[in-house]
Amino acid sequence: MTLAEALWFPVCLFLGMLFFFAPALHAPQPHHVKVAVADPAVARQVDSALGTRAPGGFDVTAVADGPSARQSVLDRDTAAGFRQDRLHAVLYVAKANGASLEQALTRTFTQVAAESHRHLTVVDVAPTEQKDELGTTLLYFALAWSIPAYVLATTLLRAVTFGRRRKLLTIAGVAAGYSVVGFYAGVWLGYLPDRPAAMGVSFLLTTAVATAASGLAPFVRQFFPAVAMGLFIVMSIPTSGGAVPAPMLPMFFQHVRAAMPLANGLDALRGVLYFGGAGVLEPVLVLCAWFAGGVALLGLDLRLHRRRTGVRAGGAGEVDDGDGRSELVEEPPVEDPSLETPRPAALPVHAHHFGEQVPVLTGRVQDREGRPVRGAAVTVIDARGRQLVRSVTDETGEYAATGLPEGYLSIVVSAPGLHPMVHQTLLQSGLTARADFALHGRLPHGRHARAVHVIGPPV
Repeated sequence: MTLAEALWFPVCLFLGMLFFFAPALHAPQPHHVKVAVADPAVARQVDSALGTRAPGGFDVTAVADGPSARQSVLDRDTAAGFRQDRLHAVLYVAKANGASLEQALTRTFTQVAAESHRHLTVVDVAPTEQKDELGTTLLYFALAWSIPAYVLATTLLRAVTFGRRRKLLTIAGVAAGYSVVGFYAGVWLGYLPDRPAAMGVSFLLTTAVATAASGLAPFVRQFFPAVAMGLFIVMSIPTSGGAVPAPMLPMFFQHVRAAMPLANGLDALRGVLYFGGAGVLEPVLVLCAWFAGGVALLGLDLRLHRRRTGVRAGGAGEVDDGDGRSELVEEPPVEDPSLETPRPAALPVHAHHFGEQVPVLTGRVQDREGRPVRGAAVTVIDARGRQLVRSVTDETGEYAATGLPEGYLSIVVSAPGLHPMVHQTLLQSGLTARADFALHGRLPHGRHARAVHVIGPPV
């Protein structure tokens, strides 16, 4: 492995975090925060005062009266509502949008009210749970429903015996479990209000991320870790509106967040939990688009793979999904380096003398009389015909290897003066497979013999 191959991913991750996290979060301040002000005349005065105090920070809209200003916040059309009379001023805010936004609005409108010699009263129309004092706890639940979804897609890449339908069913099952456990844990801990409809949003968020990541993997191949982590972590977390409320992000990051699954999942969760379902449709549609895109990419990959290989239904390289239909299964194009398993390698037979290098494949090679064959060449080949590791037997005729991927493997053994043999075996996680061989001597010249003898189940 060259230095460039070893460093490209951490360098990409470093640059992504450097140019997304710091610029987005280093100095949050209002950027085009929407405010509804009761009475057009008052709206003009407030707009002028805000324009002087915070240019570009607020977009003021006039509404008929105070109740309309308050309702605009509950409908999520604006981040704040404002009304005033001769002696008093009232600011309507929603802590569910983030305590830092509430504080920035309160600070700014206190100064605006003071300029006209009015006392400001702040009314929170969508308070968070008592234990969620900063209004940011929901972000951590959304992260728990999205980042493990990307990890799930990565681990499913190594499930080489799973068809695409089975992978989608696995994603759906895991997402359902995450949704139920996460929601009721939040309610039990006192962080989330008891509104079960949130489980539907969390389920959609998990399935959208996992399906989209699964669909992207065959096309971006060795760049999958950078693309997936870039989309679902580097670009998603700082633009989510969780750590810093969306109206306080620079406009570039506000535009980016409009397409990010984490941000839309968070918006939909807020709408369900704190705003009676207001503003939920648009983010839900974005999540559905991510899911549909992932399914479409999986279908396109299947079609391209069938065209390339020319494999017909029921032929080699297919598995039964349990409903009588067959589906192509292929080995993953790339592993996520954060979950990378050891590279395939030959081991000394007595691996317990060598720390944590536990063999996943062992075996013994002997001749027809049961005598060990020393120095026999052992080659392990994956389902695509790629050589994974090559070794030789020791004086007892034994061999061992580790770091091999799950799935069907072919072990080819050859020795001078003996017929070669191949053993096909299924390697499963957590189990050590064993493949023993009994090599026969070469037949007299002129007699027909098979070059390779196959033992074990067919692929």
